[in-house]
Amino acid sequence: MKGIKKIAMLSTHGYFDPVPQLGQTDTGGQVVYVLELSKALRRLGIEVDIYTRWFDKNRKQIDPVPGFDNLNVIRIPAGPWEFIPKEKIYPLLPELARNMISFIKDNGLEYDLFHGHYVDAGIVMLDVAQHFSRPSFFTAHSLGAWKKERMADEGTPEELEKKYNFTLRIKEETRIFNTATAHTVTSKVQLDKLRELYGYTANNVEIIPPGVDIYRFHPPTPDTPRPKGVPENYIFCLSRIDTNKGHKELLLAFDIVRRYVDDIYLVIGGGSPNPGPREKEVLATIHKIIEEHNLSHRVLMLGYVPDDQLPLLYQHSKFFVLPSKFEPFGMTSQEAMACGKTVVASKFGGVREVIKHEQTGILIDPGNSEEFAMAMVKLLKDEQYRERIGQNARRLIEEHYSWDAMARKHIDFYKKYMS
Repeated sequence: MKGIKKIAMLSTHGYFDPVPQLGQTDTGGQVVYVLELSKALRRLGIEVDIYTRWFDKNRKQIDPVPGFDNLNVIRIPAGPWEFIPKEKIYPLLPELARNMISFIKDNGLEYDLFHGHYVDAGIVMLDVAQHFSRPSFFTAHSLGAWKKERMADEGTPEELEKKYNFTLRIKEETRIFNTATAHTVTSKVQLDKLRELYGYTANNVEIIPPGVDIYRFHPPTPDTPRPKGVPENYIFCLSRIDTNKGHKELLLAFDIVRRYVDDIYLVIGGGSPNPGPREKEVLATIHKIIEEHNLSHRVLMLGYVPDDQLPLLYQHSKFFVLPSKFEPFGMTSQEAMACGKTVVASKFGGVREVIKHEQTGILIDPGNSEEFAMAMVKLLKDEQYRERIGQNARRLIEEHYSWDAMARKHIDFYKKYMS
């Protein structure tokens, strides 16, 4: 593409692999977003390197993305050879920036621009882009101040600060917003929160939602095999195992659903192959709720979902639920919609800009168990209603939310602010 030949993407926390191992700590939709955007940009002729932190000696430093030339995951060492959660990674970022600059120089690499994803990568991006006198672009993915607002009932201010490091995060996000060349947000509601909570009034922000791989995620055909180890009739939920993902609210609503609908199961996927302490704590809470409400015979916890099983789980479900209390934009919802499935999602997240209630999905208050449950019951009892919404959802994704469409939007975005 004329004017842009090579891009450096930065996504510095979590486990970033060319074939993503989703569900591991701090490893979810953002990894998919950066990988799929990079693949789509490569299909349009732009070379891309994705920089992340190197903390596992068993992983290669330069790791090509299968099926793509000149598209690599590049790992840069910083700090100890161990995983560091994103809330604790800040002290390592200056070293990460220095080592990334040295790697680029030592390998004679040249980039037209640097694009950081999430606050930690944004911090590194500013230093590296400034060193090479190149434009810097930022996608927050989520906003610390908005997350803090939505999670106020999850603990005391002191507890939340200790757990999420909100003060430092918000301070650094503010610095990035005020320094980077331009920004993207994934939804209008996120832009509104950026204006409201950060007092950000500049006009260098564009709304570009995540895309979806419409070739991998598609409605089932008569030949589509069933996923392994799941019941025939099930509602599907997929997310990282974390406190803000709404598992408690989903289980309480499902406890009501199973009283109205026989032979329906709830299948919950997601999680790390090797859960850390925080994830184990959340899992313990989930299992306690299941036990207290006598749901063990109706709820199946899959844990980590292998890549080859994911489309099948969407395709054979009755519908998909996204009950997150805080979700700027749930990529899993788009994947489910691409599979022709109705999505039941929180009316408080960014997904409400894609879903029109009872047209392309269902919007609910996950904290209102009765409302949440009755929405699911209606979908289960009215197949024609469910199928109509699912077909509308697929059509919407095909026309407006493919990754190739999003890559073209990014190119226009870069060129607009580079000029």
